[in-house]
Amino acid sequence: MPNIRALLLSLTLAASSAALAQSGTLTIATAQDPQSWDPIDTFLVAWGTVAHNIYDGLIIRGPDLKLMPGLATKWAYTNPKTLRFTLRTGVKFHDGEPFNAAAVKFTFDRLLGPEGKKGPQQANYNSIKEVKVINPTTVDFILSESDPVLLTKLSGYGAMIVPPKYLKDKGDAYFNTHPVGTGPFKFGSYTANQDIKLTANKTYWGGAPKVANLTYRFIEEPATRVAELQAGRVDIATAIPVAQAAVVKGNASLSLQAVPSPTVQALRLNFTHAPTDDLRVRQAINYAIDKDAIIKSILQGYASPISAMQSSKSFGFDPNLKSYPYDPAKAKALLAAAGIKPGTSVGIDFVGTDAVFREVAQAIAGFLQVVGLKADLKPYETNTFYSDIIPKNKTSNGYQMGWGGWTFDFDNTAYLLYHSEQFWNADLKDKKLDTLLDSQHNLADQNKRLTILRQIAQYAQDQAVDVPLYNQQDLWGVNKRVQNFQAPSDSLLHLQNVSVK
Repeated sequence: MPNIRALLLSLTLAASSAALAQSGTLTIATAQDPQSWDPIDTFLVAWGTVAHNIYDGLIIRGPDLKLMPGLATKWAYTNPKTLRFTLRTGVKFHDGEPFNAAAVKFTFDRLLGPEGKKGPQQANYNSIKEVKVINPTTVDFILSESDPVLLTKLSGYGAMIVPPKYLKDKGDAYFNTHPVGTGPFKFGSYTANQDIKLTANKTYWGGAPKVANLTYRFIEEPATRVAELQAGRVDIATAIPVAQAAVVKGNASLSLQAVPSPTVQALRLNFTHAPTDDLRVRQAINYAIDKDAIIKSILQGYASPISAMQSSKSFGFDPNLKSYPYDPAKAKALLAAAGIKPGTSVGIDFVGTDAVFREVAQAIAGFLQVVGLKADLKPYETNTFYSDIIPKNKTSNGYQMGWGGWTFDFDNTAYLLYHSEQFWNADLKDKKLDTLLDSQHNLADQNKRLTILRQIAQYAQDQAVDVPLYNQQDLWGVNKRVQNFQAPSDSLLHLQNVSVK
């Protein structure tokens, strides 16, 4: 006869262990509320920081930036324009409907159709002509042209797989604020500009998360994020301002994780507004700004100089391309040659809550004053800036352009920022630049593509399209009670294996 007391004790301990394995709440402070949780509606890094815990793609890119199986267990080209995926079986969306080939087709039909056209994601995937269902666990991506960055793109943002029935029943507007995916965490609640709360998906195909609840708080003001981290009300804080890096490092309960990121910052110059419609003025602004001084004094060394809108890890990086040197005398001569009178006003737009760039903008104003230009600084609310001011060409002469080149491929930056009629490019129309961008966009030969990408960077510099400023390091503040957290280089958090003690 079995020992009943021992059996009951064993069952109790097992239940207790299961609860401990998935307990507690992990709270993260991020700077921005993307406003919509639909994968096709946004290209904001803040979206990826949250939503890659709600959704899965066919492919996942890990913290080491290597591609690995996600909702697809394997993939291969059956011919140069057909990419076949074998899908994971037994997976369900959070609402209970099955993940299968039909869901993949629905996702990409929607992304490439009228609904996707409303947002910034469609251009990333326009090499896909159609998705064909071969059987419930197999799909073929039929390509209209080759895309050397497609596999990486399929691991993020617009390529996240969405539930067909749920979307058809609830509609796009509801889905924006009540997301459903197959990821390690399920949607709980969302309060705009306040927080989004998620709960563990205990049946997640990749293993149940280590925490029961995941809360993201939207705190735009950097000082407030740090204060909440210090007070213990936040476990992880993104985008620690460099001015407060020492504060975090000096707190015995906290650690500072600094990671090289793909994010670069530039002052983009508007081609449709005088006086920056004149090449000489744009070149003068490049010569007028001491980028090394900005990195040393404002960034405190948590950044490196750049000569183009990409980091040194980006495919397309040219180590031989040198940025405009700091030369105020050259800047004054160019302005004089362009007939620009001393005291001429130029507008500079930026995100008002970005404490670091606010200081950068003030420094730029000082440098421009030295060469005879009067900078008019114009701060904007974050979502207004990125959804209205930039894409609708409401910017001034110069405006902040921070770009998280998460694919680590210059095409995914240059095409979207420099090609005519793109969402993020409302003012630049240059046929030569368009031709260069198109010539490599679907080129399979990587050596030829590298050559063209470097030509694009050189041409952008020659035309002074922008003032490349710096490649920043991402600073993360982490409470030491958080276990197994590694700050990613691409800001795409995967938190199923993170725990709190």
